[in-house]
Amino acid sequence: MLTASKLRENVYGILDQVLETGTPVEVVRKGKVLRIVPETPAPKLARLKRRRAYKGDADQILGINWLKEWSELR
Repeated sequence: MLTASKLRENVYGILDQVLETGTPVEVVRKGKVLRIVPETPAPKLARLKRRRAYKGDADQILGINWLKEWSELR
């Protein structure tokens, strides 16, 4: 949540961020909350944060016998 003063400091950067991510920004003005929301939201995949999920050798994944790891009954 931003104050109106913080919005004024970087209005174009904040508006570009809303357009790129599709994530609304809330601004507090005189005790009321205002939302800046893009007209058409960005796809959900575009809003995901980029993370490194796997640490290790990628070739090890290919060598796993998944039949031991997976069961239809689980």
